[in-house]
Amino acid sequence: MLEIVSFTLGPAVTNAYLIADPETKEAAVIDPAWDGHIILKAAQDRNWRIGHLWYTHAHFDHIGGAAAIADALNPLPHVALHPDDHVLWRAGGGGAAFGLNIDPGPEPTIDLVHGMTLKLGSNEFEVRFTPGHTRGHCVLYVKKENICFCGDLIFNESVGRTDFPGGDFPTLEKSIREQIFVMPSETRLLSGHGPEATVGHEKQFNPFVGEQ
Repeated sequence: MLEIVSFTLGPAVTNAYLIADPETKEAAVIDPAWDGHIILKAAQDRNWRIGHLWYTHAHFDHIGGAAAIADALNPLPHVALHPDDHVLWRAGGGGAAFGLNIDPGPEPTIDLVHGMTLKLGSNEFEVRFTPGHTRGHCVLYVKKENICFCGDLIFNESVGRTDFPGGDFPTLEKSIREQIFVMPSETRLLSGHGPEATVGHEKQFNPFVGEQ
């Protein structure tokens, strides 16, 4: 079983997800967007232990809360990021372009690779490499729960921007068609911005990549 607490935080109104296995109390944060103390308190209130920070990509609004979370944890959490986004991570996620000086937090310790499995208690997360929004963007698919944490690849009736460095629309479209649209239509898409969607809804109604 997987428990999910979602937050919408920071200047870019980014969704962060605190997830846990309620049996073991093991927790991870997917895209610790901003205000790490808020995410920490939610974990502490539930007696969950955050052992992992998993990044779909390294833009500043998806890592902005990492340092505050890590500072409060001993030992440091395991940090997972695709190697193609390490340069972006080192540059503070591109925050300087928006006048923001971001502390990116602890060094990534796990290289995300397409097809690998991340575990949280009894839950398994399949890593799918989905470039297009950034060079190293990945999504995390929990088949058993019919959930995909899809970062900024696809949104409810929209898609991620491709005008930032490393962005490319044909690549993004290919990632969506080959990695998202092959999932069951009832799969919930928990994205980095806006309300959740489903694969079936996006196939039908997404104006950028829909199949009608």
